[in-house]
Amino acid sequence: MKSSCQSDVGKITKIIIKQVSDAFVSQDQIDAQWVDLNYLERPDFSKAVNEYDFFLKQIASTGADICCLPTDERVGIDSVYPRDAMLATDDGVVLCRMGKDKRKTEPDAAELYLNEKNIPILGRITGEGQLEGGDIIWLDQKTLAVGHGYRTNDEGIRQLTELTKNCVDEIVVVDLPHYKGPSDVFHLMSIISPLDIDLAVIFSPLMPVRFRSELISRGIDLIEVPEEEFDSMACNILTLSPRKVIMLEGNPKTRCLLQDKGVETIEYPGLEISLKGSGGPTCMTRPITRSVQE
Repeated sequence: MKSSCQSDVGKITKIIIKQVSDAFVSQDQIDAQWVDLNYLERPDFSKAVNEYDFFLKQIASTGADICCLPTDERVGIDSVYPRDAMLATDDGVVLCRMGKDKRKTEPDAAELYLNEKNIPILGRITGEGQLEGGDIIWLDQKTLAVGHGYRTNDEGIRQLTELTKNCVDEIVVVDLPHYKGPSDVFHLMSIISPLDIDLAVIFSPLMPVRFRSELISRGIDLIEVPEEEFDSMACNILTLSPRKVIMLEGNPKTRCLLQDKGVETIEYPGLEISLKGSGGPTCMTRPITRSVQE
């Protein structure tokens, strides 16, 4: 086994998170921001802290080195979802440029933390480029899939391609659907979560045919999320190690489908920290390194 940043399915060995107490800060801060940030409902601070404590214990149980982003007055409650602000590669972290205006300062806050922790930075998306981490997955250690939608644009993808030219062989661009429009939180990872090198959970009704065919041609077995469990974020699943995952509770059909494929599942309660803000376990984490096959 070796350590690599370029995997979504190897065993997590180092991960960046932001505890909800440091992102939400207080009920007053939630009350001041949740409407403008398009949360579905108002989160309850104390309940959110309890939910997150349980979630973090599951991450800690893997033995991974957990790096916690601090409280930062420059960012808002959405900073509990750090995946969108950065992408880890073997050549360093790419700082994104958020498509959601009220999250523009999150990459700057991440940059300060990364520098403090001596985590290498490869570069950042600038100018008219837009790129969010939720639109990016590793299909293998040399291939990225990037969703083109309301949060990630052509210029962002062009800059990402240039920045990663020495560590990525191919970028597969996935045209995302309009779905609920620009204000909705819709990323590539809304419709796919890798579970192993040859297994992924997907939501086919919103998946482009070309990309679905690409996955099949790569020998990736597809687990289909039932339509009635899409809104409850059954497709947003964090792989802790190959075929061991953490997922939001309340999706029993998807959980059974996963278990039928030999996937070990851990559930967490996430009404306050996930459902109300439309951010699942992948959104709340930015894995930095994973153990992968040589």
